[in-house]
Amino acid sequence: MADQAQSTNFKEAFSLFDKRGTGRVDLDSLGDLLRACGQNPTLAEIGDLKGGMRGGDFDFDAFQKILNRPGGFRDPGEPEEYCRGLQVFDKDLTGFIGVGQFRYILTNLGEKMSDDEVDELLKAVDTSSGELNYMGECRYYRSEGSVSVV
Repeated sequence: MADQAQSTNFKEAFSLFDKRGTGRVDLDSLGDLLRACGQNPTLAEIGDLKGGMRGGDFDFDAFQKILNRPGGFRDPGEPEEYCRGLQVFDKDLTGFIGVGQFRYILTNLGEKMSDDEVDELLKAVDTSSGELNYMGECRYYRSEGSVSVV
């Protein structure tokens, strides 16, 4: 069960996603809202959760039940794990991989992302050289104490 501070944070996040101010959030925003609350649902989990809900939106009580579900969601992992995974594709161990290769990895391996999701992710990093400095990104996220795909 979430403590009082967490519950307050969850309510704040929920209200940010409540675009119409009705106390309800569009079902299509469920995955983003869960991630904003520090959860790490898979696309399959999000699909299952959506399938179990009626209507096109949900209220905070329904959201709390999802947050407090038995077993929770998988741990997002440590930045080092992502670095090691990307290092497999870095043949020369330079700390860089091609943007096209990175896109291929994210859209074809593991839990696949859409091209739009990858485009959104790549907006946050410098890709002007055609390569992604994944080791630099890993160092950044390790120092920030947060986790990202890169």
